[in-house]
Amino acid sequence: MERRQFLATCAVAAGAAHLGPLGEAWAGTTPRLYGRSQLVNIHGEPVRLAELALRTNYVFNYPYAGTPCFLLNLGKPVAAADSVLRADGATYVWTGGVGPGHSLVSYSAICAHKLAYPTREISFIRFQSERSPTSDGNVIHCCADHSVYDPAAGARVVSGPAPQPLAAILLDYDGATDGLAALGTVGAEQFDAFFQKYDFKLTMEYGQGKARMPSGATTVVRELTQYCRQTIQC
Repeated sequence: MERRQFLATCAVAAGAAHLGPLGEAWAGTTPRLYGRSQLVNIHGEPVRLAELALRTNYVFNYPYAGTPCFLLNLGKPVAAADSVLRADGATYVWTGGVGPGHSLVSYSAICAHKLAYPTREISFIRFQSERSPTSDGNVIHCCADHSVYDPAAGARVVSGPAPQPLAAILLDYDGATDGLAALGTVGAEQFDAFFQKYDFKLTMEYGQGKARMPSGATTVVRELTQYCRQTIQC
C-alpha cells in the first residue's frame, strides 16, 4: 500500500490490540505486521515495479524463509475490497493494489484448501491470465483441487472447495525509488498448518527449523518458471 495508507492501517491494528478481549476477537481481521523485507532480484538489487512484466507469476518467500507468496502486476487499477469473508465468519478490509497504477498485488501462495504450494520441483498453483475450461482467466488457480481465486478482489474464492481467500501480503511501495517491501499479512494465515503438514519436506529442503526463520531484511523475487521446474496447467 502507499505509505499514507499503510500508516492508517497500522493505526487500526494498534487500536484493536488495546481493546483487551474484544481486540483479541478482532485480531484475525486486522493486519499482522512482520519484519520489513525489501524485495530484491537474484543479484540482490532492489526490484522496481516498472521492471515487473504484466500478468506474470513472480514468487518470493515471506514472512518466513519457507512460505512462498505471489507478486502480480495485473496491469489495471485494483480497487480495495471491504467485508472480505474468512472461513470463521470474520471479515476484513483489503486495501487493493499498490503503485502508481494501483495494479500490483501480493498473496500467500499456499492454497486455502489442502495447502498446495509452489515447490522447487512442481507447482499446482499459479496465476493464469488465459481462459480455461474451469475459469475465465486472470485468476489464481490451484490445479490440485481446482480452487480458483480472484486476485483483483482480495483473492476471494471464485469456485472450488477452498473455504476462504488466500492471505494477502501487505506491500509498501516507495514512489521515490519505485521499490517494494513486504510488511505483513491480512486475512487468514495458514502458516502453522503448513509447517505441520510439510515439516519433513521443509526440513529436507531448508534444514532443521530453518523454513520457520523470518525471511530477513531482503527476500528474492523470481519468476515462477525460475522458482520451480514444472508448473501444472489446468
